[in-house]
Amino acid sequence: MTVPHLTTALSGPLLDLERRILSAQPEIEHWFRNQWQESTPPFYGSVDLRNAGYKLAPVDMNLFPGGFNNLNPEFHPLGVQAVMTALENMCPDARRVLLIPENHTRNTFYLQNVAALTRIMKMAGLVVRLGTFNPEITEPTTFDLPDGQKLTLEPLVRNGNRVGLAGFDPCAVLLNNDLSAGIPGILDGVEQIVVPPPHAGWAVRRKTTHFAAYDNVAADFAKLIGIDPWTINPYFAHVDGLDFHARAGEEQLADAVNSTLAKIRVKYKEHGIDHEPFVIVKANAGTYGMGIMSVKSADEVIGLNRKQRNKMSVIKEGLEVHDVIVQEGVPTFESINDAVAEPVVYMIDRFVVGGFYRVHTGRGPEENLNAPGMHFEPLAFASPCTTPDCDGAPDSAPNRFYSYGVVARLALLAASHEIEATAPEPQLSFAA
Repeated sequence: MTVPHLTTALSGPLLDLERRILSAQPEIEHWFRNQWQESTPPFYGSVDLRNAGYKLAPVDMNLFPGGFNNLNPEFHPLGVQAVMTALENMCPDARRVLLIPENHTRNTFYLQNVAALTRIMKMAGLVVRLGTFNPEITEPTTFDLPDGQKLTLEPLVRNGNRVGLAGFDPCAVLLNNDLSAGIPGILDGVEQIVVPPPHAGWAVRRKTTHFAAYDNVAADFAKLIGIDPWTINPYFAHVDGLDFHARAGEEQLADAVNSTLAKIRVKYKEHGIDHEPFVIVKANAGTYGMGIMSVKSADEVIGLNRKQRNKMSVIKEGLEVHDVIVQEGVPTFESINDAVAEPVVYMIDRFVVGGFYRVHTGRGPEENLNAPGMHFEPLAFASPCTTPDCDGAPDSAPNRFYSYGVVARLALLAASHEIEATAPEPQLSFAA
């Protein structure tokens, strides 16, 4: 497959960015190796990127990726090798893994993701079974998938300090559930390794914490290859104490929108960018594209109508939003068959294992594409994101995708720092 069409000619800042990344490839890979000696990568993750032609930046980092079914199956061997490496570092003796997916069993697209992830784990030589927090599942229950596969979910069982299934005692627990509704008590104090750790779920995690960690990573990387960190990093601000229904905190939100737009205008002037700046206001926790709005003026967040307040006030699991991130909007200038698209890069351990494009025919280049009506182009990455063509042009397929892989790994490194910084203190026990 050819590189998706860029609606603006790939020239100027981004072409320069890709050139610098390609020319610094040995230094970049050496730098990453050193970083991973000091930090443990998350077990897996996916990064939503935006390519604006003048900027290439992550806009979201998901630690519980739910689209493994959208990856090119030809790249599954990369995933298998990465799983083996992750296990060697994490739990060398692991043979049996308990995979805990989300509770929404009616979403067959999501269940196909679980099936693809299970297949990769099994190809890595693991016995994998599926347990669920869903209280409606009280006995082993089999689901038929559209492609003819079957998945069996079983109720979780707690035995002492171990969690498993009836007749199945796993060595490790892999969460593919983002814990938006809270950390279930059945995971409290388990002695098995649980990845990602429960505190990486949305019950605890905040996007502003991630992007604060990313600020530091992007600054270090920018210094390494001699670029303005802004070309790989979106500005953001944090607003807490909101109540969209009661209109509490509107002025603080408007101030954050104003100040972020002002900072973007300065950068646009500095880089000669002729584009109207915008910001994305989104819930500071959670996924599924809920609680998001695109804003070009502070006036737009004052006096929201009832429909807008309802949209912004609740996210997954019906949780109320009181805390938002105001993030610099990065337009996407990529399109596939005249529909706007954004790349999503998947990683296991510290390795890029594939990616795809999220495409939406009904959305514009400044809008959130993670919305009903989106579809995926699973064959988007014609070659792995790890193999640049050092003799090719910066915008050739392997080189564009190598740049995507580099920026995605920066977000993964930031997630590693974030997880370490937010880990709960170990509980000390004293003998009587």
